[in-house]
Amino acid sequence: MEKQVTCYLLFSLSTAVIGSLQFGFNTGVINAPEQKLRAFFNATWMERYGEPIKPGVCTIVWSFAVAIFSVGGMVGSFSVGVVANKFGRRKSMILVNILALIGGGLMGLCTVCSSFEMIIAGRLVIGLFCGLFTSLTPMYVGEVSPTPLRGAFGTLHQLGVVVGILIAQILGLEYLLGSDKLWPVLLALTVVPAVLQCILLPFCPESPRYLLINLNEEEQARKALVRLRGYEDVGKDMQEMKEESAKMAMEKKVTIPELFRTAAYRQPLLIAIMLQLSQQLSGINAVFYYSTGIFESAGVNQPVYATIGAGVVNTVFTVVSLFLVERAGRRTLHLIGLGGMAVSALAMTIALLLKDIEALRYLSIAAVFAFVAMFEMGPGPIPWFIVAELFSQGPRPAAMAVAGCSNWTANFLVGISFPKLEELCGPYVFIIFMIFLIFFFIFTYFKVPETKGRTFDDIARATRIRFVRKEDKNNDNFLSSQSSSHVHDSTTTRSEDEQRSYRFGTT
Repeated sequence: MEKQVTCYLLFSLSTAVIGSLQFGFNTGVINAPEQKLRAFFNATWMERYGEPIKPGVCTIVWSFAVAIFSVGGMVGSFSVGVVANKFGRRKSMILVNILALIGGGLMGLCTVCSSFEMIIAGRLVIGLFCGLFTSLTPMYVGEVSPTPLRGAFGTLHQLGVVVGILIAQILGLEYLLGSDKLWPVLLALTVVPAVLQCILLPFCPESPRYLLINLNEEEQARKALVRLRGYEDVGKDMQEMKEESAKMAMEKKVTIPELFRTAAYRQPLLIAIMLQLSQQLSGINAVFYYSTGIFESAGVNQPVYATIGAGVVNTVFTVVSLFLVERAGRRTLHLIGLGGMAVSALAMTIALLLKDIEALRYLSIAAVFAFVAMFEMGPGPIPWFIVAELFSQGPRPAAMAVAGCSNWTANFLVGISFPKLEELCGPYVFIIFMIFLIFFFIFTYFKVPETKGRTFDDIARATRIRFVRKEDKNNDNFLSSQSSSHVHDSTTTRSEDEQRSYRFGTT
């Protein structure tokens, strides 16, 4: 039997996922030292102007320091296509780490320079870094992984994210790096994994797909595959990439504007954007934001440790999804996750409304843990790597850029609007997210295809076929196109069951 997993493959994947860990760390690191940062803003203001900063101004500075991260993420994610195609996947990751060094340095030196503007600038640069890596990591992981294990390895990105968040929560404790003196070190710690990844990446291969399809370096691609797969006979993988390359040779390079204009890409692009929106509009960030208050109402003496407990649940179920994704499939797990989150959101609403009833206090804790667990079963990991599976090599970087930008934009909107929504709606705010979750469940059921165990080109072709058939039906040309000569006007003959699977998005 051919080896599917080699030490070299695991080394390459682990090195790439350091970027995902960076994203998670920088997402969660800003929460723990909030009061320390506010005190620093006030001290700097006093030093400059001889008077305390007004509470409203302090809140604006704090909110801006938090939100600017998402703005950087939007710009970074939208630029990933250009960067990945110009420099390649591996070299891009090395170059992008320079941003982590700059951002971490700015935040780490803010107290030395007595400048809160350096925190804002550092968060912007780190956001740019994270925006690029949220697409670079899934792209690289998807392109070096064997097809039968691509889904399982695709969850490694999300695993890196949740581990990064958990590390930030733990290191942010008062007696570790969350103290009055050490919080700048906590913010600057992001430079350590950046340096580590830069050291390790030169020992990793470039994506074989990029080498063959983008650079036409067939021998280099074959050598990379041999090292990754652990056996000499990589003809099947090479043939798949050559077929994809031949199809791309007949098409001009796909840019982001062309991605929106071309009819064949509209269906997969809609799916990609909706999956990213389902992740952010599920309310997961709102739950983490509100979890401390929920645990306090449940009578937990140290809610910060309960929040860390939720982070542990987050990590554990990401590992669980890693083993399930190639058994149950992407679409199935996404549906289970969305449905479970909707039920959990309803349970949280009930628990918060009836929090005076002691027995229901434990329901709120269970609801938060269940919500987080269901998120990591589907909406957490799957949108990141299924986007890479929906598109062939040509439009993939542009599609990843659009999908990543959609994710960051939704993240920004939730972060900005949730405090006001919470103020207006109270516990009923989770009903809003429940409605979103039900909508995304329906969309996934009817529109999202199953991609388990299928090649990149097969998935992309199938999605295009489904879109074209729908267009034909809408134009009343569908019935007339069903002659036997037209049905078999394809280089690949498909069974009746397979044709049905393409129409309904299942296998």
